[in-house]
Amino acid sequence: MKRTLLIGLCMLAPFTMVWGQDTPMADTPKNKPHYERTVNFGVKGGFTSSLFLATDLQVNGVTIDEIQNNYKIGYFGSVFMRINFERHFLQPEISYTINRCNITFNKPQENDAQIGALPAEASITSSIHSVDIPVIYGYNFIKQGPYSLAVFGGPKIRYIMNKQSDIDFENFDQRDIKETLHPLNFSFTLGVAVNISRIFFDFRYDLGLHNMSKRISYELPPDATGEDYEIHFSRRDNVLSFSLGVLL
Repeated sequence: MKRTLLIGLCMLAPFTMVWGQDTPMADTPKNKPHYERTVNFGVKGGFTSSLFLATDLQVNGVTIDEIQNNYKIGYFGSVFMRINFERHFLQPEISYTINRCNITFNKPQENDAQIGALPAEASITSSIHSVDIPVIYGYNFIKQGPYSLAVFGGPKIRYIMNKQSDIDFENFDQRDIKETLHPLNFSFTLGVAVNISRIFFDFRYDLGLHNMSKRISYELPPDATGEDYEIHFSRRDNVLSFSLGVLL
C-alpha cells in the first residue's frame, strides 16, 4: 500500500515541478480563471459497476460455460492533476477503489444424480479493494469558456490489496476456499467527460488486460480425489464507473 502511494506521488512530482518552473506570473491561479490555467488540481468521487469475464472456470473437472453476472455497486475517491495544452490535456490520478461483483452458475451434477433433477446453484462474490493510478490523455471536442466536452483514454496501474479484499465461494463441494489475486494489474481506460464551470461529470470504462486470479486454495471433502474436485478460475475485471468532481 505504502509502496503504491509512493509510486503515484513520484509520477505526479515531475508534472508539479514543470508547472512550478515554467508557469509565468501572468498565468498563476490568482490571475486567471480555472478554465484558462495551464494546470488544474481536483478531487472526485463516484460509483462503479464491475463485470468479471471468466475466461476459464472449471469446477469439479467440468468447464462452466453459462455464467450469470450480477452487478453490485462499488465506489471510489480520487485526487488528480490536469495539465492543459489548448484542447488537449494529460491527467494523472490516484484513486482508492472498492469494486463489487457476483457471479452465479449451475454446479456440475454428479454421475449418480437422478434424471430430471435440477442442478444446484453456486456463486462467487467479490469485494476488491485497490489503489488505482491511471494516466489519461484527453481531447476537448468542445471548449468554450467554462464549458467543455472531452473524450479520453489511457493506461491504468492497479494495486490490489488482498488482505482488505473479500472473496466468498458459496455452495461449493470444497471447503475453506480462498482466492489470491495478482497484486499488480493493468487495464486500459476509455471515457467521456463534461465540464460545467468547476464541476465535471466523468463516465469511463476500464478494460482488464490480463487474468487477475493468481491461485485458489481449498480443502477437499471427505473421501474425495483431487482430480474430481479441482477448481480453476481465470478472470478479467471490466469496470464501468461514473464520477462527480470539482476543479480546485
